[in-house]
Amino acid sequence: MISKATIDIVFETARVEEVIGDFVQLKRAGTNFKGLSPFSDERSPSFMVSPVKQIWKDFSSGKGGNSVAFLMEHSHFTYPEAIRYLAKKYNIEIEETEQTDEEKAFTDVRESMYLVSEFAKDYFHNILLHSEEGKAIGLSYFKERGFTSETINKFSLGYSPEAWDSFTKEALGKGYKLEFLESTGLTIPREDRPFDRFKGRVMFPIQSMSGRVLGFGGRILANDKKAAKYLNSPESDIYHKSKVLYGIFQAKQAIAKQNNCYLVEGYTDVIQFNQAGIENVVASSGTALTPDQIRLINRLTKNITVLFDGDAAGLRASIRGIDLILEEGMNVKVCAFPDGEDPDSFAKKTPYEELVKYLDENSKDFIQFKASLLMNDAKNDPIKKADLIRDMVVSISKIPDRIQREIYIQECSRIMDISEQVLVSTLAQLVKKDISDVGKKQKQEQKAFDVVKNEAPAQVQKVDILYGLERKIIEILLLYGNKTEEFEDVLLKTNAEGEIKEFVEIKEYKISQKVYLNLQEDEAEFVNPLFRDIYLGLINLYLQNETFSLESYLMGLQPELAQEVTDILMDDERYVLDNWIGQNIFPKTKEETLNQHVSDTLLTLRWFLISQIIEDLKNNISIESNSDNTETLSMTMNYIELRTKFSKKLGRVVVRYH
Repeated sequence: MISKATIDIVFETARVEEVIGDFVQLKRAGTNFKGLSPFSDERSPSFMVSPVKQIWKDFSSGKGGNSVAFLMEHSHFTYPEAIRYLAKKYNIEIEETEQTDEEKAFTDVRESMYLVSEFAKDYFHNILLHSEEGKAIGLSYFKERGFTSETINKFSLGYSPEAWDSFTKEALGKGYKLEFLESTGLTIPREDRPFDRFKGRVMFPIQSMSGRVLGFGGRILANDKKAAKYLNSPESDIYHKSKVLYGIFQAKQAIAKQNNCYLVEGYTDVIQFNQAGIENVVASSGTALTPDQIRLINRLTKNITVLFDGDAAGLRASIRGIDLILEEGMNVKVCAFPDGEDPDSFAKKTPYEELVKYLDENSKDFIQFKASLLMNDAKNDPIKKADLIRDMVVSISKIPDRIQREIYIQECSRIMDISEQVLVSTLAQLVKKDISDVGKKQKQEQKAFDVVKNEAPAQVQKVDILYGLERKIIEILLLYGNKTEEFEDVLLKTNAEGEIKEFVEIKEYKISQKVYLNLQEDEAEFVNPLFRDIYLGLINLYLQNETFSLESYLMGLQPELAQEVTDILMDDERYVLDNWIGQNIFPKTKEETLNQHVSDTLLTLRWFLISQIIEDLKNNISIESNSDNTETLSMTMNYIELRTKFSKKLGRVVVRYH
């Protein structure tokens, strides 16, 4: 178990913008950063990171928290894994404490699968570098491919021995359970003797964006016609082939920095490009490109350049995936290598400067590329040409942005030598059909809704005013509790004539002290149990300590409280997402009128609580003729008078509580 001292150092060192920046492309937005949500499919940024508060908030999904919470949500880390990841990132030595049997038993199935996969990666890599068989077969193969020692280490390449159960025996000997060796697909079960899936193969670990080992790809080196050349881990709880991209862990920072991602097909394509100096490259691992894989790239950049082998047949088969990329609202370029070359072979023999130049000069817009590829076959055949034009317009119809569609129609008209009007008409029919299909679906959903709606009348929900006020007070304490401001104190004094008069006195208070004293004065308690726990914890910290560290406070919170606190802290950042300042709209910040903001909030709460008391008193007035309601009526009138004073001080009409 990781010691508390290590955890404290990790929290003090880790920067939320740096941690999240490894996974999400962030852009400066005032004092904050914003980006596309990594938890939902969106085209407008709703994800906000606050370096000052060291927290993040995803307004599309409602998730939020600190850097550890992000890793737990995004990469499905357990809490200890997130701490270990951050410790490794910031070169912090981990101090361990003895783990109990109960804590060991708590490790779940997925975690056990991750641990087995990590062990396998290290085992195969060690065999490659240090065993005679590994060096003679595996290492020789990689050296022949031109891979350097640095590259082999960077991608943790390995070798699985030819013996039937070398890995399985080693793993069992180290205490790893057979059930997890089998569930990850590393070991194939057999009654008499389980055996290694990847025996006699060079190994390519497949990692998540955060670096967790999800599965493996293995290439056979022997001339065995019965065995598949490449073999992948089977689908499992941690490995879903359609949702991962090979090399994304090594490429993520370069993709975000270059604002472009090169997409290839194979493992060695990725590795060779990396070694050549171009790191922003990933592979679909031989599978047809999927929406999940595209969205993975979309978290880091809007720009994809698809790299194809030189053979024409392969090109025609591969360009089908482009429509999927367009549907995701991304910008697509295509680059083909000379006939007979693939990304691996071309990068291996081409110096860095020449490779960069080739990619720049030969990366074409998908319209230009698709047209030039297919027009040679179609130019002398009117029917083929018509089919090609329809195919082009279908691709253009997938683009969500209308302006982009119009530009591509113009380009297509020029390349195909066909009137723009015909293309626009064809596009309109396609778009109309899509809208019609969506409309039909919506009508069907509406009919289903109408049936439910007619069964029972809709109920209007009341706004929970008290909830909002309690939440606002928590926000004030979190953001401004340590600040000192001047407030008006109303004092009652007797004048020379013996009359009791109100006098206003200006006094300095810490915000936390002002809130505490006001609520104590009214003997007010929070109704919402979550807010009550947060309030009591905050007030204790403020009253007992001279300083207050938001980071330390968040670190010590229980998960359910941490989520609520994060939501409150990030609420004020919403306007940044709308880019009001960019539109010359400058919202006034609470800091500019902090004392007024605090006073108004506390006064509104007092007004609300008094309104509740008035309603309770009214309900206690008996209508029986013999009942004496004098005292109750007198108290009611006094409270009504006090509420009127509060309303005047607030300087606005306050919605009456019912």
